[in-house]
Amino acid sequence: MKEAIEQLSTRHLLGIKDLNANDIQLILETAQTFKDVLNRPIKKVPSLRDITIANIFFENSTRTRLSFELAEKRLSADIVNFSASSSSVSKGETLIDTVNNILAMKVDMVVLRHPYPGAGVFLKNHIGAQIVNAGDGAHEHPTQALLDSFSIIEKLGEIRGKKIAIIGDILHSRVALSNILCLKKLGAEIMVCGPTTLIPKYIKSLGVKVEHNLLNALNWCDVANMLRIQLERQDISYFPSLREYSMLYGLNKQILDSLNKEIIIMHPGPINRGVEITSDVADSKHSIILDQVENGVAVRMAVLYLLAAQRG
Repeated sequence: MKEAIEQLSTRHLLGIKDLNANDIQLILETAQTFKDVLNRPIKKVPSLRDITIANIFFENSTRTRLSFELAEKRLSADIVNFSASSSSVSKGETLIDTVNNILAMKVDMVVLRHPYPGAGVFLKNHIGAQIVNAGDGAHEHPTQALLDSFSIIEKLGEIRGKKIAIIGDILHSRVALSNILCLKKLGAEIMVCGPTTLIPKYIKSLGVKVEHNLLNALNWCDVANMLRIQLERQDISYFPSLREYSMLYGLNKQILDSLNKEIIIMHPGPINRGVEITSDVADSKHSIILDQVENGVAVRMAVLYLLAAQRG
């Protein structure tokens, strides 16, 4: 692969808020090149052969962790995997001590998932390695937003002027915030939809529309991104029951067929089938959920490759 002529404006990927529109465009264009690589018989390139990357996950993750790990392997990087559940963190070791011990093994880049918002920013101020935020609490999940944008462009040709509805638990979702920031920078119109209790009060300050009726949101949008209910982050009850939530905000085939147009269905996963989305919708021709998973590897390859060019 050719060396990138352009460079990102940042050494780290801590959140979409730190990227400008040119950064996002560069990542998406580079991801397209890597997607072409992934469709070749030999799917590996030597771009990060001398780079060591530590995947440090303080929260459970399957899809994001596997996606990053595969992206790193496709780029020929050396990988160190760290899981907090089987580490000295359970014995009281601090985040800085944990990371510094890993960095003492000459690690160049850290992919970090942490339950606390701002964990990546905190680390950046204390260590020298580059940091990629793989999700920090209910704050941001930048690579998910980038792969979602890539998937929309792949399906619709462009994002500018498109109407994207983000539906579900907006209050606790890092995917929602990163998607709003990313899609707005690319020129999309955004609407959030969900119960009043799951829509944060600050949301209108981000320049998005707010809707509480699912059918209105679906009739308005070109793309519906269905979010799962984040029960693990809810310390109080935000709605009477999952059954009632599903009746008001769950997307099924009957609702989809009643629309006067075709829309694209997305979901960041994992899916709660039968709650926010039914199986016949998730597995339908409207859904690009598996495309999102596939595109995640190419987008994360692009992020790691472009950040590695900023080392020094």
